[in-house]
Amino acid sequence: MIPRFTKEELINDLKPNHVTALFGARRTGKTFLMNQIKNEINSEKILLVQGDDLDAADILGSQRGSILANFVKGYDYLFIDEAQKIPNIGSSLKLIVDTIPGISVFITGSSALELTEKIGEPLTGRSNYFYLFPIAQSELKQDFLEAKKTLHEKLIYGLYPQVLNSETLTEKNNVLVSIKNGYLLKDILMLDNQKDAVFILNLLRQIAFQIGNDISYSELASTLNASSKTIQRYLILLEKAFIIFPLMGFSRNLRKEYSKTPRYYFWDNGIRNILINNLNAINLRDDIGKLWENFCISERLKKIHYTRQIAAHYFWRTYDQQEIDLIEEKQGEIFAFEFKWSKKFAKIPAAFATGYPKAQFATINQENYLDFVSI
Repeated sequence: MIPRFTKEELINDLKPNHVTALFGARRTGKTFLMNQIKNEINSEKILLVQGDDLDAADILGSQRGSILANFVKGYDYLFIDEAQKIPNIGSSLKLIVDTIPGISVFITGSSALELTEKIGEPLTGRSNYFYLFPIAQSELKQDFLEAKKTLHEKLIYGLYPQVLNSETLTEKNNVLVSIKNGYLLKDILMLDNQKDAVFILNLLRQIAFQIGNDISYSELASTLNASSKTIQRYLILLEKAFIIFPLMGFSRNLRKEYSKTPRYYFWDNGIRNILINNLNAINLRDDIGKLWENFCISERLKKIHYTRQIAAHYFWRTYDQQEIDLIEEKQGEIFAFEFKWSKKFAKIPAAFATGYPKAQFATINQENYLDFVSI
């Protein structure tokens, strides 16, 4: 069992007449974490229901105060797993926390877009949102030698809990296939009533091949026979489903800086690799640079999130192709990072050094990455 950083925060946030919401992709451990918290609170006054239970959904979506009051009568806590499946859940939760004294509500959802739209406005000031990603390197509590021994597997198979707990590579492969074909697509198709699974997979494959490159909406539109607006709309949905995230270009209006379109990365290397049907070993790949960059950036963003640091992240490049993989701006300071799978160290680009003389620059390789991504 791998302890999750967010567990204690969630427990501390459970307050009377308040909603604690946990978002994250399926298979990242939300249900398991909810059950852990239920057991740790160790109270007989916890009502735990599933969003796909039609009877419970009918009651919780009723928007009728008397029915809701009878439903939670005698309980101090209401736990709802996959709450986004319940119609009118936002209005009903507002009724519960406004009219039933002492009740504390904890919900999970696999779609930030769908669930936040349902609960956001009705519960302004009475709710907190938390996010659960695939396992973070920090959560593994590995020393340098332990991390080194498993690094190749992480780069290929990723860090979904069920993948990590699989004993053989065949089992890891099968888990990733089931996530891709089942849960991952199901969540995306539920968003905005999408129906075109083939288009979604083809778009994700295009993004997977372009790790480390800023994308072109028009090029993607031409390749996939769609409009640029359609491409942008689907990319937003994929962000909200916790599959990919963007980095925009960093610019302080230096003449040669490029900042028009984003670069996209995957929250999990394994999902990226299964989408392009490539789970080959490191020594058989020609994309190790992309895998390393995606791993380091996604793990860094998990670290920043779980430590509650306020930071903005970008890539940097100029029109004459000088570039830096990651820019981190926090507390008025600029930190620049270049990712190298080899043990070599990169040189800071001349234009960046001139334009941002106070910025700190570092190369992240296999020898020093653990401090970069671990808490």
